[in-house]
Amino acid sequence: MDSTQRADHARVSALRRTRYIMVFALLAAAFLAMIILNINTGSVSISTGKILRILFLRQGEASEVSIIWKIRMPRILQAAILGGALALSGFLLQTFFGNPIAGPFVLGISSGAKMCVAVVMIILIDRFGSASSWALILAAFAGAMMSTAFILVVSRAVNHMAALLVAGIMIGYICSAVTEFLVTFAEDSDIVNLHGWSQGSFSGADWSGTGTAALIVGAAFFCVFLLAKPIGAYQMGEAYAQSMGVNVKRFRMELILLSGILSACVTAFAGPISFVGIAVPFLVKRALGTSRPLVVIPAAFLGGAVFCMVSDLIARMAFSPTELNISTVTSVLGAPVVIFMLIRRNRK
Repeated sequence: MDSTQRADHARVSALRRTRYIMVFALLAAAFLAMIILNINTGSVSISTGKILRILFLRQGEASEVSIIWKIRMPRILQAAILGGALALSGFLLQTFFGNPIAGPFVLGISSGAKMCVAVVMIILIDRFGSASSWALILAAFAGAMMSTAFILVVSRAVNHMAALLVAGIMIGYICSAVTEFLVTFAEDSDIVNLHGWSQGSFSGADWSGTGTAALIVGAAFFCVFLLAKPIGAYQMGEAYAQSMGVNVKRFRMELILLSGILSACVTAFAGPISFVGIAVPFLVKRALGTSRPLVVIPAAFLGGAVFCMVSDLIARMAFSPTELNISTVTSVLGAPVVIFMLIRRNRK
C-alpha cells in the first residue's frame, strides 16, 4: 500500500469514526431529552424545580414524590430497557435468518410468548390470586422458543423472504386464536388482567419488575456483545465464519437463545410490542452506514430505548386522559419503515 492509498484509507476511517460519534451523540441527546420530557409530562403537573428536588434531594410533597419515584421513573426506565431489548432481539434474528424483516413480532415469536403467558396468568391467578414475574418470564420464554422452533423448520424448507413472513404471520394467528380460546372460558377477573396486559403497555411498571428486567436484559446484552466478532464473521456467510473458527451450530443456537430471552422478557413485562425489532435496527444501520456488530449492538439498544420512550410518551399524552396501547403507536411509527424496507429491497 503506497502513501496515497494509506492517506485515503486514513481519511475514510476518520470520516467513519466521525459519523459514528455523531450518531451516538444524537442518540444520547435524544435519550436524555426523552427522560426529561417523560418526567415532566403527565396528568399531574409538577414544576421542573420540584422534580429536581424530588430526584436529587428526595424533598417535596408526599403525593408528588410518589408520582415521580413510584410511577414515572420505573415506567421510563422500563420503557428504555425493554425497548433496547426488543431492538437487540430484532438485530439477532435478522442476523440469524439473514433477513431484514425478521423480528419477534412479525415472525410470531411474540404471539407464542403471549399465548404461554396467558395460560400461566389464568392458571396462577385462579389458584393463587397473582402471578410472579419469574413465572411470566419463563412462560414467555417457553412460548418464544416454541414459535422460533416452528420458524426454523419452515426456514429450512423454504428460503424465500415472503414465505418466511407468511409462516410468521400464520404462527401468530394460531397463537392468537389459542389465546382467544382460553379467554373465552376464563373468569371475568382474569380476562380484565389478561386484556390489559395483552394490549402492550408500560403502565404497570414498578421498581421490582424494572430491576428484574434490567438484570435479565443486562446479562443478555453482555453476552450479545461478547458475540460481536462471531456475528461479524457470520454476516459474511457461514463458510467464512467456519474458516474463522466459529462453531456455526453452537453460534446459531446462542443467537436464537439470546433473542428468545430478550423478546420473552419484553412480552412478560409489557405484553407484545410490534415493529420495534424491525424498524430500529434498520434505521440504526442506515444512520451508521455499517452493519459492524461492535457499533450496531450498542446503537441499536440505545435506539430501541429512545423509540419506545417516544412511543410511550405519545401513548400517554396524545389523547390524555385516555391512554393508547403501546403497540398502536409503535405500529404507526414502525410500519412505514418496514414498507420502505420492502420497496427498497424489491428495487435492488
